[in-house]
Amino acid sequence: MGALQNEPKKADLRLTAVLYALSDATRLQIVQSLAKTPEIACSYFDIHMPKSSLSHHFRVLRTSGVITTRKEGTALLNRLRSEDLSERFPGVLESVLAASTAASRRR
Repeated sequence: MGALQNEPKKADLRLTAVLYALSDATRLQIVQSLAKTPEIACSYFDIHMPKSSLSHHFRVLRTSGVITTRKEGTALLNRLRSEDLSERFPGVLESVLAASTAASRRR
């Protein structure tokens, strides 16, 4: 099965949309998890909030081009678009993840 709709092609990725998606703590938590694992189902994330709010965060990540989501059976599997992001905006994703990790350690 292919990716869900509303995912921009690599050439259509916009830096402002990517940075907006990465600016939220919940979305950043999702991205950090995806950076460690190739593909994760939506139900895997242990984030305590209403399902509608979590769906919103996944939608923002998907429509900005930060993640891709594919449907397999009833599961929605998410993957970080690291290669596409690195080609379009070299070092941005790595810098944001490194800064976030460093900030987490200081807490």
